[in-house]
Amino acid sequence: MQEVFRLLELASPSEATVLLLGETGTGKELVAQAIHKNSPRCQGPLVVVNCAALPETLLESELFGHEKGAFTGAASRKDGRFLLAHRGTLFLDEIGELSPTIQAKILRFLQSREFEPLGGTRILKADVRIIAATNRDLDAMVREGRFRDDLFFRLNVFPIVLPLLKERPEDIPMLAQHFLERYRQKNQRRVKILAPEVLEAFRRYPWPGNIRELENVMERGVIICQGDTLTLKDLPPTLQQYVPWAPSDEEAELRLPELERQLISRTLEKVAGQRRQAAEILGISLEELNLKIKSYRLKE
Repeated sequence: MQEVFRLLELASPSEATVLLLGETGTGKELVAQAIHKNSPRCQGPLVVVNCAALPETLLESELFGHEKGAFTGAASRKDGRFLLAHRGTLFLDEIGELSPTIQAKILRFLQSREFEPLGGTRILKADVRIIAATNRDLDAMVREGRFRDDLFFRLNVFPIVLPLLKERPEDIPMLAQHFLERYRQKNQRRVKILAPEVLEAFRRYPWPGNIRELENVMERGVIICQGDTLTLKDLPPTLQQYVPWAPSDEEAELRLPELERQLISRTLEKVAGQRRQAAEILGISLEELNLKIKSYRLKE
């Protein structure tokens, strides 16, 4: 994340088009907001468009506006997001979902800063900085002919890759505490502390939904928690499975191979025989787990 922060400091004061790359939930919109707030355009608007949320005809109207009578229901002229973002920043989220028609229109704007409203012949100009984001592999889409290469090169002026949450586990306690404080105040709860086993479960969990998933888990936990400490029972069942196992006094007397056999057996039982999930919890590869299951002759 230090590299991300360094790039943010360099990109923010410039006028360069920024392309944010990363999986869903990694915080691309938050980064776009940070770039805008620290740019010379901070006094202007930040207009956000989710390119995946609307069908092509409606998206074209939303972006570029339309003239009266441009389509059924267009009773009056409407300004699009490009005009609304004049002297500010336009954040195009999920840009990998654009149709070829919209791609061509955005390319024209990036080349000339001009566009035509839907159903009209007027040529309009807008002073807009573009920040785009996607969770798609645009390089692969270009090779497959699903994304224009000339548009990709125009967008890819200043790329910033946001890492997955599981790639930076050292950030998880700080983020979790931040969300705990946010939702504690919002919901007027008295919980203030994260139990150590909760943080250990967070460290082991792969977080497929990234920061957004962590935020949702913390909001739920704060609401459920009845005391001042958030504990394992306040977590969703999927996270409770990632609690580290500790041997009992009787198990501590066992030899290492038998201890390992019991650990693998219990983990498989917890995840209903899902070997890949068990391997993640145990911190070993799927191939290594398969070998141990065969060696110990375990039944799932």
